[in-house]
Amino acid sequence: MQSSLSQYVKRRTGVPLGASHSMRNMLSRSFGAKSFPDFWRYWNPIWSYYLSRYVMRPLANFLPFPAATLITFIVSGALHDVAVSIIKWKAIVFITPWFGIMGLMVIASKSAGITYGHFTWPVRALINASFIFVSLGVTYFLERIYA
Repeated sequence: MQSSLSQYVKRRTGVPLGASHSMRNMLSRSFGAKSFPDFWRYWNPIWSYYLSRYVMRPLANFLPFPAATLITFIVSGALHDVAVSIIKWKAIVFITPWFGIMGLMVIASKSAGITYGHFTWPVRALINASFIFVSLGVTYFLERIYA
C-alpha cells in the first residue's frame, strides 16, 4: 500500500507536512543519520516522495536495487541540472555526475555495511557532510580533467 505525501513526510521528519519544525527536523535527522543511505532517506522528503514513487519503485520492479538506486540519483541530478540550466539560460551538466557519484557512495557504503550510529550527533553530521563534500570534490576534479 502506497502512502500519501503527507504520511511519507511525517515518517521522514516526525512532524506533519507544513509543520513549523519540519525543516529543522529534516536537517537534524539527515545530518544525524547513522549511515549515508539513511542521510538520503531523510533528506528532502517531498522530492524523495516523488522520486521514490515515479522513478525508484518502477525501476526496482525490473532492475536490481543498486541499479535502480543509481539511476534514481542520476535522474534527480539531471532534473536539478535542467532547473539550473533554465535559471542560467545555459546548459549545465554538473549536478548529474555529482549525484551519480553520491549514488555510488550510497550503494558502496550500504554494501560495505558502513554505519556510525554509535557516534554523537555532531560526529555523524560531520561524517555525512564529508560524504557530500568528498563527492562534490571528486566531481569538480573530474570535470576539470574532462573539460
